[in-house]
Amino acid sequence: MRNHLPAVYLLTSVLLLPGPGGDAHATDTPVYRHEDPHGRVLFSDRPGPGATRMVRTWKGWVERHSKRHSTGRTPDHDWKARQRQYDPFIRGLARRYDIPHTLLHAVITAESSYDPQAVSRAGAVGLMQLMPETARRYGVQDRTRPRENMRGGVRYLSDLLKMFNHDLKLALAAYNAGENAVLRHGNRIPPYRETRRYVWKVLKFYQQYRKSMG
Repeated sequence: MRNHLPAVYLLTSVLLLPGPGGDAHATDTPVYRHEDPHGRVLFSDRPGPGATRMVRTWKGWVERHSKRHSTGRTPDHDWKARQRQYDPFIRGLARRYDIPHTLLHAVITAESSYDPQAVSRAGAVGLMQLMPETARRYGVQDRTRPRENMRGGVRYLSDLLKMFNHDLKLALAAYNAGENAVLRHGNRIPPYRETRRYVWKVLKFYQQYRKSMG
């Protein structure tokens, strides 16, 4: 049976995504998402009726007012079961890298809802949404393998915490937008709505898990 998936068209010039740690907002050109009567998704630099403005992070384009996770995926009913499944390994990584296990759970929840197959529009993959460059940096060969992905993601987060003198908000901002984006803004959270929302979301999960997971 033929799979009738909506076609996706890019109506503007090619959009170049930044490299690892790059400033994801180097261009101020807005991008809008449209859907035509046939279900085809189109992107344009013109708003138009019913269009949704998108925001670019170094992990991909996301809807400005989306309530979904950074991968664009809505949490499914099995995510709590996967959370329990990965918890022992997460706690082990937390002890090894001296990072609260509740913080790692918060990042994974925000990034992928514990879905090892999650893929962002820009190609970030897995539980901790590793970009190809980040995976290579930390020796991750298969980003869809949960333990391998989490090892790479935790090492990256650990390095970011050290880079920004254990300022959690800055480390999280760098995990979302790239470390160079934070550096270019004078060691402050970049003024990107998606990045600020991401930091707020992870901190919210972190606070919840500190109470529920001890």
